[in-house]
Order: sequence, then C-alpha cells, then structure tokens
Amino acid sequence: MRAVFKSMAFIAAVSGVSACAGVDAPSVSTVGMPGALEPIHAAAFTKDAAVFWVSSNGCTRKEDLIPIVSIKGADAVITLRRLDEDTCKEPLVDGVELKWSFEELGLAPGSPVSVNNPYQLPQT
Repeated sequence: MRAVFKSMAFIAAVSGVSACAGVDAPSVSTVGMPGALEPIHAAAFTKDAAVFWVSSNGCTRKEDLIPIVSIKGADAVITLRRLDEDTCKEPLVDGVELKWSFEELGLAPGSPVSVNNPYQLPQT
C-alpha cells in the first residue's frame, strides 16, 4: 500500500510540474501602482467574489489595501497593494481575511481571474 501511495504521489507531483512548466502565469507590471505589493497567504474566488488572506499585526483593515484590476487577454489579473502599514504589535497567526465582490472590482460574475501577488506562508 505504501508503494502505491508513493507512486501516486510521484505521478501527481510530476503531472503538476509538467502542467505548470508549459503555462505562463499571468502577470502585469506593477510600475506606477500606488502602495506596496502585498505578499498574500492565500486567495480564493467564487462566481462573484475575491477573497485574500494577508499578514496582519492586529490592525489590518480592508481599507488598508487596494485591489488593482488589470485585463490581460480575456482574463482579469488582480494585484493587491497595501496603502497603509499595520503598525500594531499583536500579529495574527493566520493573518486576516479580506473580501471584495466582483462588482466592487468592476468585474462581471464568473470572470476568469488570477493573482499577481507573491505568496508568503504565515509565520509559525
């Protein structure tokens, strides 16, 4: 059983790598965008919302960040930028969840979306 699991894990890993190697991740230039590029812990999308998890020292609010939407081909690319630094002293282990509706982002429900931010694992 252990050998089967290892084989399946290897196949899944190789499949994932080969799929990623042939596809360019959408990215847009961040030159001239306000604020600082925000590393994110995670991002998720529903039919009509974008949800991000970002680091917080205890005071991060939605108003501290701005999602900038760029169109690349037929896809929307969201770049999350931090406008105001979180200077509080009580870091949240899991960060904070911030959500924007597609309406707030100027996107039609179900639009294809990708993220332009680097991923950063939460501090442990």
